[in-house]
Parts: sequence; C-alpha cells; structure tokens
Amino acid sequence: MKLENKKVAILATDGFEKSELFEPLEALKKEGAEVDIISIKKGDIKSWDQTDWGKSIAVNFDLNEVNESDYSSLVLPGGVINPDTLRTNEDALDFIRAFFKSGKPVAAICHAPWLLVSAGVIENREVTSYKSIKDDILNAGGTWMDEEVVVDSGLVTSRNPGDLPAFIEKMIEEIKEGKHKKQVASA
Repeated sequence: MKLENKKVAILATDGFEKSELFEPLEALKKEGAEVDIISIKKGDIKSWDQTDWGKSIAVNFDLNEVNESDYSSLVLPGGVINPDTLRTNEDALDFIRAFFKSGKPVAAICHAPWLLVSAGVIENREVTSYKSIKDDILNAGGTWMDEEVVVDSGLVTSRNPGDLPAFIEKMIEEIKEGKHKKQVASA
C-alpha cells in the first residue's frame, strides 16, 4: 500500500462527474490513504452521470471545518456544475491556494482546472483540461497541452473520464512523493 499515512481531501459539490470522484476515491483507499469528502455544504452531494443526476456520496466535512494542514494532498473532480459552483466560493479557492502555497500535490481533472484559474494558481504551469476550457487556461497564463495526463511540480491534470487510468496512476505517484517545490499562488 503506497499511500499509508497519507490523508487526502477531495473537494466537490453537487454536479461532480461521477467517475471522476468515485474512481480516484476507490484507488486512493485501495492504496491505503485516508480520504475525506469536503464540500461547501453538509449531508450528501450528488454526481452527474453522463446525461442526468447520478449516485450521491456523503460529505465528511464542511469546508469551514477543515484546513489544508489536515491533509497531504487535494483531488478536484470535474463535471461542469461542480467546479463552476465552487469557483465562486472564496473559501473553496482559499483552500485550493493553501495547497499550492505549501507545495502539496493537487490533482484536477476535466473542468476542475477552472478552479485553478479562479484561484490564481495556474500561471506559468503546464496543464491539460477538458478542451472547452483551454482558452480559460491560456488566458490565465497557463500552458495548455492536449495529453491524457500532465504533471507540473506536483500538479496532476487530465482531460476527461477517458484519461482516468493515467490520471489515477500519476495522482498516486505524486501523493506518494509528497511535497514539491513551493509554488506560491498569486492571489
């Protein structure tokens, strides 16, 4: 088990892409990590499964109950609704910025790099994302690459659910490695 003694936060809200939360969650637990689902609300949050609402998952902690220092890394699932909602929440953006300031690994897939744009942490980084937000990445000063997974100083990004195997492999590798060169967010 590669991730024993690692505690991982998954930040999400209603409308997360089902596979982009549940598959990394299963892989992290299989490798021995302790994983908490963090959200901007208590109770359950529901997934988006291709064309309609899907499976729900229980939230372990409201965002205001946790700190970046409680975790060794952060995972940001995509979907369209989930990151679009979270990117307007200053507490969520502060939580994300804190992981970058401390140099801890962050993994973001599909539309989740929108959160990195809004948090102001994507400038001068190589990333990928769902193709429809390419211009947002470029306008925020990131370098967008059309690859299944891109790793830049502990930041792991992927394009879509089809990239999950590569995303999960690199995410686990980066979490295992731990801290990276500090990347202070401009915020």
